[in-house]
Amino acid sequence: MKEETKKKAVETLNQILEMELAGAIHYTHYSFMVYGYNRIPIVSWLEKQATESISHARAAGELVTQLGAHPSLAIGPLLETHKHDIGDILRESLGHEKKTLMLYEKLLELVQGEDVMLEEFAREHIYLEHLHVGEVDKMLRRPGDIESVEKAGKK
Repeated sequence: MKEETKKKAVETLNQILEMELAGAIHYTHYSFMVYGYNRIPIVSWLEKQATESISHARAAGELVTQLGAHPSLAIGPLLETHKHDIGDILRESLGHEKKTLMLYEKLLELVQGEDVMLEEFAREHIYLEHLHVGEVDKMLRRPGDIESVEKAGKK
């Protein structure tokens, strides 16, 4: 891989690391703020997402060090709207996941044709992020709605 590409890949991996760490914090915080009779399954889902975010952060950090660079100690933006309705929490999650997805797509674009390992890492995480975005989108729909929340909102 060219040195300039490697430098940009490390920068992007560090941004991914920061966003995934922020995701873990968000999901953990959200899990504290869920009230009502559906609390247990929702808290369980949020805790699972926090664990997954930490796993993704660890993978990105490991790649940074494998490339001979230093992993970031920063954390991505921590948005707090102080809205704790489940729908608000899910919409905030969806926004965060989409921003993280864009970073994985950026990484793929950078390394495509230059580094198979980083390509596969980016592809796998793009796939996982798309699944997650789709899952959150379904959770935001009303029972019986087939269409994506985004598509329904654009009408």
